[in-house]
Amino acid sequence: MDTNGSWDEDEDEEFEFSRNYFLAKELASSAKKSKHKLTDIDVVDEQELREAASRIQPKHEDEIALLLDSYKTMYPEWLLALRCGFGLLMYGFGSKKTLIEDFASTALTEYSVVVINGYLQSINLKQAMIALAEVLWDQIKTKRRVSHRELPKNQFNSQSMEELLTFLDQAEIDDVDFFVCVVIHNIDGPGLRDSETQQYLARLAACARIRIVATIDHVNAPLFWDKNMAHTQFNWCWYHVPTFAPYKVEGMFYPMILAHGSASQTVKTATIVLLSLTRNAQSVFKVLAEHQLSHPDEGMPISDLYSVCRERFLVSSQVTLNSHLTEFKDHELVKIKKHSDGQDCLHIPLTAEALQKVVLEIN
Repeated sequence: MDTNGSWDEDEDEEFEFSRNYFLAKELASSAKKSKHKLTDIDVVDEQELREAASRIQPKHEDEIALLLDSYKTMYPEWLLALRCGFGLLMYGFGSKKTLIEDFASTALTEYSVVVINGYLQSINLKQAMIALAEVLWDQIKTKRRVSHRELPKNQFNSQSMEELLTFLDQAEIDDVDFFVCVVIHNIDGPGLRDSETQQYLARLAACARIRIVATIDHVNAPLFWDKNMAHTQFNWCWYHVPTFAPYKVEGMFYPMILAHGSASQTVKTATIVLLSLTRNAQSVFKVLAEHQLSHPDEGMPISDLYSVCRERFLVSSQVTLNSHLTEFKDHELVKIKKHSDGQDCLHIPLTAEALQKVVLEIN
Protein backbone atom coordinates (compact mmCIF):
# COMPACT_ATOMS: atom_id res chain seq x y z
CA MET A 1 0.00 0.00 0.00
CA ASP A 2 2.73 2.47 1.00
CA THR A 3 4.62 1.77 -2.19
CA ASN A 4 1.51 2.15 -4.36
CA GLY A 5 0.48 5.28 -2.47
CA SER A 6 3.89 6.84 -2.97
CA TRP A 7 3.79 6.01 -6.66
CA ASP A 8 0.33 7.59 -7.02
CA GLU A 9 1.55 10.81 -5.37
CA ASP A 10 4.54 11.03 -7.71
CA GLU A 11 2.33 10.48 -10.72
CA ASP A 12 -0.09 13.18 -9.56
CA GLU A 13 2.73 15.66 -9.09
CA GLU A 14 4.12 14.94 -12.53
CA PHE A 15 0.67 15.29 -14.08
CA GLU A 16 0.07 18.58 -12.24
CA PHE A 17 3.45 19.91 -13.45
CA SER A 18 2.65 18.96 -17.07
CA ARG A 19 -0.82 20.49 -16.81
CA ASN A 20 0.57 23.76 -15.44
CA TYR A 21 3.20 23.87 -18.18
CA PHE A 22 0.64 23.61 -20.99
CA LEU A 23 -1.72 26.06 -19.26
CA ALA A 24 1.12 28.59 -19.03
CA LYS A 25 1.92 28.11 -22.73
CA GLU A 26 -1.73 28.60 -23.63
CA LEU A 27 -1.99 31.77 -21.56
CA ALA A 28 1.18 33.13 -23.05
CA SER A 29 -0.01 32.58 -26.61
CA SER A 30 -3.39 34.19 -25.92
CA ALA A 31 -1.97 37.19 -24.07
CA LYS A 32 -1.96 40.54 -25.84
CA LYS A 33 1.36 41.43 -27.43
CA SER A 34 3.02 44.66 -26.41
CA LYS A 35 2.77 47.51 -28.86
CA HIS A 36 6.09 48.94 -27.72
CA LYS A 37 8.86 49.04 -30.32
CA LEU A 38 12.60 49.38 -30.06
CA THR A 39 12.35 52.66 -31.95
CA ASP A 40 10.20 54.08 -29.13
CA ILE A 41 13.17 54.10 -26.78
CA ASP A 42 14.22 57.66 -26.05
CA VAL A 43 17.94 57.44 -26.84
CA VAL A 44 20.33 60.33 -26.47
CA ASP A 45 21.73 62.41 -29.33
CA GLU A 46 24.95 60.94 -30.74
CA GLN A 47 27.03 64.11 -30.34
CA GLU A 48 25.85 64.52 -26.75
CA LEU A 49 26.75 60.90 -25.98
CA ARG A 50 30.18 61.24 -27.59
CA GLU A 51 30.87 64.43 -25.62
CA ALA A 52 29.90 62.64 -22.40
CA ALA A 53 32.18 59.73 -23.31
CA SER A 54 35.06 62.12 -24.03
CA ARG A 55 34.78 63.50 -20.48
CA ILE A 56 35.42 60.08 -18.93
CA GLN A 57 38.74 60.28 -17.15
CA PRO A 58 41.26 57.78 -18.58
CA LYS A 59 42.81 55.34 -16.12
CA HIS A 60 46.32 53.94 -15.75
CA GLU A 61 47.84 56.51 -18.12
CA ASP A 62 51.29 56.22 -16.54
CA GLU A 63 51.30 52.44 -16.82
CA ILE A 64 50.16 52.60 -20.46
CA ALA A 65 52.91 55.13 -21.26
CA LEU A 66 55.51 52.85 -19.66
CA LEU A 67 54.20 49.90 -21.68
CA LEU A 68 54.43 51.85 -24.94
CA ASP A 69 57.97 52.95 -24.05
CA SER A 70 58.95 49.32 -23.42
CA TYR A 71 58.01 48.43 -27.01
CA LYS A 72 60.54 50.97 -28.35
CA THR A 73 63.31 48.48 -27.58
CA MET A 74 61.75 46.25 -30.27
CA TYR A 75 62.00 48.90 -33.03
CA PRO A 76 65.42 47.67 -34.29
CA GLU A 77 64.05 44.11 -34.53
CA TRP A 78 60.98 45.31 -36.42
CA LEU A 79 63.12 47.34 -38.84
CA LEU A 80 65.39 44.33 -39.44
CA ALA A 81 62.35 42.17 -40.20
CA LEU A 82 61.16 44.72 -42.79
CA ARG A 83 64.60 44.90 -44.39
CA CYS A 84 64.63 41.09 -44.61
CA GLY A 85 61.38 41.13 -46.58
CA PHE A 86 58.83 40.35 -43.85
CA GLY A 87 55.59 42.16 -43.09
CA LEU A 88 54.74 43.17 -39.51
CA LEU A 89 51.36 42.26 -38.04
CA MET A 90 50.60 43.75 -34.61
CA TYR A 91 47.84 42.33 -32.44
CA GLY A 92 46.72 42.64 -28.83
CA PHE A 93 44.14 44.55 -26.80
CA GLY A 94 44.15 48.33 -27.11
CA SER A 95 44.66 50.90 -29.86
CA LYS A 96 47.99 50.40 -31.60
CA LYS A 97 47.71 53.54 -33.75
CA THR A 98 50.05 55.68 -31.63
CA LEU A 99 52.58 52.86 -31.33
CA ILE A 100 52.78 52.20 -35.07
CA GLU A 101 52.92 55.89 -35.95
CA ASP A 102 55.75 56.39 -33.46
CA PHE A 103 57.64 53.46 -34.99
CA ALA A 104 57.19 54.90 -38.48
CA SER A 105 58.24 58.44 -37.48
CA THR A 106 61.35 57.33 -35.54
CA ALA A 107 62.64 54.11 -37.12
CA LEU A 108 61.55 54.61 -40.76
CA THR A 109 62.90 58.12 -41.33
CA GLU A 110 65.04 56.89 -44.24
CA TYR A 111 62.05 55.33 -46.01
CA SER A 112 58.85 56.63 -47.61
CA VAL A 113 55.68 55.80 -45.65
CA VAL A 114 52.09 55.69 -46.91
CA VAL A 115 49.26 55.35 -44.35
CA ILE A 116 45.90 53.61 -44.90
CA ASN A 117 43.27 54.12 -42.19
CA GLY A 118 41.42 50.82 -42.33
CA TYR A 119 39.09 51.76 -39.48
CA LEU A 120 37.12 54.06 -41.82
CA GLN A 121 33.78 52.79 -43.08
CA SER A 122 34.91 52.99 -46.70
CA ILE A 123 38.37 53.01 -48.24
CA ASN A 124 39.43 54.05 -51.74
CA LEU A 125 42.13 51.43 -52.20
CA LYS A 126 42.89 52.50 -55.75
CA GLN A 127 43.72 56.01 -54.55
CA ALA A 128 46.17 54.49 -52.06
CA MET A 129 47.75 52.46 -54.89
CA ILE A 130 48.09 55.64 -56.97
CA ALA A 131 49.80 57.41 -54.06
CA LEU A 132 52.21 54.48 -53.71
CA ALA A 133 52.97 54.47 -57.43
CA GLU A 134 53.70 58.23 -57.34
CA VAL A 135 56.04 57.81 -54.36
CA LEU A 136 57.88 54.99 -56.11
CA TRP A 137 58.06 56.98 -59.35
CA ASP A 138 59.64 59.92 -57.50
CA GLN A 139 62.22 57.56 -56.02
CA ILE A 140 63.00 56.08 -59.44
CA LYS A 141 63.63 59.58 -60.83
CA THR A 142 65.76 60.46 -57.78
CA LYS A 143 67.88 57.34 -58.27
CA ARG A 144 68.08 58.20 -61.99
CA ARG A 145 66.59 54.90 -63.00
CA VAL A 146 63.51 54.08 -65.04
CA SER A 147 60.97 51.30 -64.74
CA HIS A 148 60.27 48.65 -67.34
CA ARG A 149 58.60 51.36 -69.42
CA GLU A 150 58.43 55.15 -69.39
CA LEU A 151 55.29 56.42 -67.63
CA PRO A 152 54.53 60.06 -66.79
CA LYS A 153 53.57 60.43 -63.12
CA ASN A 154 50.26 62.14 -63.87
CA GLN A 155 49.03 59.13 -65.84
CA PHE A 156 48.75 56.87 -62.79
CA ASN A 157 45.26 58.22 -62.19
CA SER A 158 44.01 56.55 -65.37
CA GLN A 159 45.68 53.18 -64.67
CA SER A 160 43.72 50.09 -63.65
CA MET A 161 44.50 48.22 -60.44
CA GLU A 162 46.26 45.52 -62.46
CA GLU A 163 48.48 48.05 -64.20
CA LEU A 164 49.30 49.79 -60.91
CA LEU A 165 50.27 46.49 -59.27
CA THR A 166 52.41 45.57 -62.28
CA PHE A 167 54.26 48.89 -62.05
CA LEU A 168 54.77 48.54 -58.28
CA ASP A 169 56.08 45.00 -58.70
CA GLN A 170 58.43 45.62 -61.63
CA ALA A 171 59.97 48.99 -60.71
CA GLU A 172 63.77 48.85 -60.77
CA ILE A 173 66.00 50.73 -58.31
CA ASP A 174 69.73 50.15 -57.71
CA ASP A 175 69.50 50.53 -53.91
CA VAL A 176 68.85 46.98 -52.68
CA ASP A 177 67.79 48.27 -49.24
CA PHE A 178 65.12 50.61 -50.61
CA PHE A 179 61.42 50.01 -49.94
CA VAL A 180 58.19 51.94 -49.40
CA CYS A 181 56.40 51.11 -46.15
CA VAL A 182 52.60 50.88 -46.13
CA VAL A 183 51.15 51.38 -42.64
CA ILE A 184 47.63 49.96 -42.40
CA HIS A 185 45.75 50.80 -39.23
CA ASN A 186 43.22 47.97 -38.83
CA ILE A 187 43.74 45.82 -41.90
CA ASP A 188 40.64 44.01 -40.57
CA GLY A 189 38.58 47.23 -40.63
CA PRO A 190 35.12 47.54 -42.23
CA GLY A 191 36.43 49.12 -45.42
CA LEU A 192 39.01 46.37 -46.05
CA ARG A 193 37.20 43.19 -45.03
CA ASP A 194 35.98 41.97 -48.40
CA SER A 195 37.87 39.17 -50.12
CA GLU A 196 38.80 41.18 -53.23
CA THR A 197 40.42 43.98 -51.19
CA GLN A 198 42.42 41.49 -49.11
CA GLN A 199 43.62 39.82 -52.33
CA TYR A 200 44.80 43.17 -53.67
CA LEU A 201 46.59 43.95 -50.38
CA ALA A 202 48.29 40.53 -50.44
CA ARG A 203 49.52 41.13 -54.00
CA LEU A 204 50.71 44.59 -52.96
CA ALA A 205 52.64 43.07 -50.03
CA ALA A 206 54.31 40.63 -52.42
CA CYS A 207 55.81 43.48 -54.49
CA ALA A 208 59.60 43.59 -54.12
CA ARG A 209 59.78 47.24 -53.01
CA ILE A 210 56.76 47.27 -50.70
CA ARG A 211 56.61 46.40 -47.00
CA ILE A 212 53.44 46.22 -44.90
CA VAL A 213 53.07 47.17 -41.23
CA ALA A 214 49.51 46.41 -40.13
CA THR A 215 47.38 46.06 -37.01
CA ILE A 216 44.39 43.81 -36.30
CA ASP A 217 41.77 43.83 -33.54
CA HIS A 218 39.05 41.45 -34.71
CA VAL A 219 39.35 37.94 -33.25
CA ASN A 220 38.59 36.35 -36.64
CA ALA A 221 40.96 38.55 -38.68
CA PRO A 222 43.38 35.68 -39.56
CA LEU A 223 40.53 33.94 -41.38
CA PHE A 224 40.87 36.57 -44.15
CA TRP A 225 44.02 34.86 -45.44
CA ASP A 226 44.78 31.41 -46.76
CA LYS A 227 48.21 29.81 -46.25
CA ASN A 228 49.70 31.33 -49.39
CA MET A 229 48.53 34.85 -48.53
CA ALA A 230 49.68 34.71 -44.89
CA HIS A 231 53.04 32.96 -45.33
CA THR A 232 54.12 33.89 -48.85
CA GLN A 233 52.51 37.14 -49.96
CA PHE A 234 52.10 39.04 -46.68
CA ASN A 235 54.94 36.98 -45.13
CA TRP A 236 53.79 38.05 -41.65
CA CYS A 237 55.91 38.34 -38.55
CA TRP A 238 53.37 38.35 -35.71
CA TYR A 239 53.95 40.58 -32.69
CA HIS A 240 51.78 40.59 -29.56
CA VAL A 241 51.78 44.23 -28.44
CA PRO A 242 48.79 44.93 -26.16
CA THR A 243 48.69 48.64 -25.31
CA PHE A 244 45.42 48.84 -23.32
CA ALA A 245 45.03 52.32 -24.84
CA PRO A 246 41.47 53.49 -25.67
CA TYR A 247 40.31 53.34 -29.28
CA LYS A 248 39.62 57.09 -29.38
CA VAL A 249 40.25 57.78 -33.07
CA GLU A 250 39.10 54.40 -34.37
CA GLY A 251 35.88 54.57 -32.35
CA MET A 252 34.91 57.94 -33.78
CA PHE A 253 33.85 56.30 -37.04
CA TYR A 254 31.56 53.62 -35.59
CA PRO A 255 27.89 54.42 -34.90
CA MET A 256 27.01 54.33 -31.21
CA ILE A 257 24.28 51.81 -30.37
CA LEU A 258 22.61 53.96 -27.71
CA ALA A 259 22.54 57.12 -29.79
CA HIS A 260 20.63 58.68 -32.65
CA GLY A 261 22.76 58.49 -35.79
CA SER A 262 23.72 61.87 -37.19
CA ALA A 263 23.71 62.43 -40.92
CA SER A 264 26.66 64.82 -40.94
CA GLN A 265 30.10 64.88 -39.43
CA THR A 266 30.37 66.23 -35.90
CA VAL A 267 32.84 69.00 -35.23
CA LYS A 268 35.11 66.72 -33.23
CA THR A 269 35.15 63.98 -35.87
CA ALA A 270 35.85 66.41 -38.71
CA THR A 271 38.65 68.06 -36.72
CA ILE A 272 40.35 64.75 -35.91
CA VAL A 273 40.23 63.71 -39.57
CA LEU A 274 41.56 67.04 -40.86
CA LEU A 275 44.41 67.15 -38.35
CA SER A 276 45.51 63.72 -39.60
CA LEU A 277 45.85 65.11 -43.17
CA THR A 278 48.67 67.20 -44.65
CA ARG A 279 48.85 70.98 -44.20
CA ASN A 280 48.08 71.46 -47.89
CA ALA A 281 44.96 69.30 -47.61
CA GLN A 282 43.83 71.35 -44.60
CA SER A 283 44.40 74.57 -46.55
CA VAL A 284 42.34 73.27 -49.49
CA PHE A 285 39.53 72.41 -47.07
CA LYS A 286 39.71 75.93 -45.60
CA VAL A 287 39.31 77.45 -49.07
CA LEU A 288 36.17 75.39 -49.56
CA ALA A 289 34.92 76.26 -46.06
CA GLU A 290 35.45 80.00 -46.62
CA HIS A 291 33.42 79.82 -49.82
CA GLN A 292 30.59 77.92 -48.13
CA LEU A 293 30.47 80.36 -45.19
CA SER A 294 30.25 83.35 -47.56
CA HIS A 295 27.85 81.59 -49.97
CA PRO A 296 25.77 79.29 -47.71
CA ASP A 297 23.19 78.47 -50.37
CA GLU A 298 25.67 77.60 -53.09
CA GLY A 299 28.17 74.82 -53.56
CA MET A 300 31.64 75.55 -54.91
CA PRO A 301 32.37 74.34 -58.46
CA ILE A 302 35.46 72.13 -58.65
CA SER A 303 36.95 74.38 -61.36
CA ASP A 304 36.63 77.44 -59.07
CA LEU A 305 38.26 75.57 -56.18
CA TYR A 306 41.15 74.57 -58.44
CA SER A 307 41.66 78.18 -59.62
CA VAL A 308 41.79 79.55 -56.06
CA CYS A 309 44.08 76.76 -54.82
CA ARG A 310 46.39 77.23 -57.82
CA GLU A 311 46.61 80.99 -57.12
CA ARG A 312 47.52 80.27 -53.48
CA PHE A 313 50.11 77.63 -54.53
CA LEU A 314 48.26 74.90 -52.63
CA VAL A 315 48.12 72.51 -55.60
CA SER A 316 50.25 72.17 -58.70
CA SER A 317 47.79 70.25 -60.86
CA GLN A 318 44.21 69.00 -61.10
CA VAL A 319 45.50 65.53 -60.17
CA THR A 320 46.82 66.84 -56.83
CA LEU A 321 43.49 68.53 -56.09
CA ASN A 322 41.60 65.35 -57.00
CA SER A 323 43.70 63.34 -54.53
CA HIS A 324 42.78 65.81 -51.75
CA LEU A 325 39.10 65.69 -52.72
CA THR A 326 39.18 61.89 -52.73
CA GLU A 327 40.47 61.97 -49.15
CA PHE A 328 37.71 64.40 -48.17
CA LYS A 329 35.03 62.24 -49.79
CA ASP A 330 36.39 59.03 -48.23
CA HIS A 331 36.16 60.66 -44.80
CA GLU A 332 32.70 62.10 -45.66
CA LEU A 333 33.95 65.66 -45.15
CA VAL A 334 32.73 66.74 -48.58
CA LYS A 335 29.77 65.80 -50.75
CA ILE A 336 29.17 66.53 -54.45
CA LYS A 337 25.88 68.11 -55.50
CA LYS A 338 24.58 69.04 -58.92
CA HIS A 339 24.11 72.78 -59.48
CA SER A 340 21.11 74.12 -61.38
CA ASP A 341 23.33 74.51 -64.46
CA GLY A 342 24.36 70.84 -64.24
CA GLN A 343 27.84 71.58 -62.87
CA ASP A 344 29.30 69.43 -60.07
CA CYS A 345 29.65 71.50 -56.89
CA LEU A 346 31.31 70.69 -53.57
CA HIS A 347 29.47 70.98 -50.29
CA ILE A 348 30.62 70.39 -46.68
CA PRO A 349 27.81 68.62 -44.73
CA LEU A 350 28.12 70.87 -41.64
CA THR A 351 26.11 73.78 -40.32
CA ALA A 352 27.70 77.23 -40.57
CA GLU A 353 28.33 77.29 -36.81
CA ALA A 354 29.93 73.83 -36.82
CA LEU A 355 32.04 74.70 -39.88
CA GLN A 356 33.37 77.85 -38.20
CA LYS A 357 34.41 75.76 -35.19
CA VAL A 358 36.22 73.27 -37.41
CA VAL A 359 38.13 76.05 -39.21
CA LEU A 360 39.15 77.56 -35.86
CA GLU A 361 40.31 74.15 -34.60
CA ILE A 362 42.55 73.42 -37.59
CA ASN A 363 44.00 76.95 -37.50
